Amino acid sequence: MPIRLIGFILLVSTIGFITVGDLVLPRPLSTYSRGTREQINRWMIAALPKPTPERPSKKREAQREEFLRRADPSTAKP
Repeated sequence: MPIRLIGFILLVSTIGFITVGDLVLPRPLSTYSRGTREQINRWMIAALPKPTPERPSKKREAQREEFLRRADPSTAKP
């Protein structure tokens, strides 16, 4: 029972330090809190899959080619 209580207190303290420590703690500790939170944010963002840009549709490419052909016939593909 006391081990669970100690673990819970440590968990709550750590979460509090990370979330609001830079607002309520003095200078050296607030810097550590902000740095820890920013590092966790970077790690979580890096863990997410990166979006892959989708290729425009063939209709869109055909519209672009038609536009280029009408605008300047020398720049259009044959």
